[in-house]
Order: sequence, then structure tokens, then C-alpha cells
Amino acid sequence: MNAFTERMTPAQCRLAAINRWFETYDDHALRRHCPSTYHDQLLRQADEMDRLHLIAWTEWRDLRRLADRAFMKAVAGADYHVLAHR
Repeated sequence: MNAFTERMTPAQCRLAAINRWFETYDDHALRRHCPSTYHDQLLRQADEMDRLHLIAWTEWRDLRRLADRAFMKAVAGADYHVLAHR
């Protein structure tokens, strides 16, 4: 059994894609330094998961809403306020 030649199941693809989305979502450095790039990456990943039918429409909508909220907090300076209180 070779892990590199085995195909991923649809469930594994879905889980990997969602995990990648949340890894990007949790990238505080990118969000702090370049909020628009951060936001664009999240939206692109959500759109791609939707295009590949890895997520339902409601999940796509929820991911985009999370991305929008995180972007709005970032441009408002929320990440800098958290750092100042540490």
C-alpha cells in the first residue's frame, strides 16, 4: 500500500479542502498584513469547493460569511488590538 498513489475518496477530498480553508482562515499573519489577499484566498477556496461540489450551497454561504466577517475585523484593526493587550 502506497499512500502517494492511492486516490482520495470524495469524503477525504471534502475534508482536506475544508481543512485547507480553515488553515487559511486561521492565518493571522496574512490577515493582519494583507487583509484583501486573505479575503480573496478564502473566497476563492470556498468558490472552488462549491464548483467541485465538495460542499453544499449553505456551507459555501457560511464560509463566505465567515470570510467577510474576518475581513471586516481585520480592516478595522482587530488583530492589532488583540496584540496590544498581550
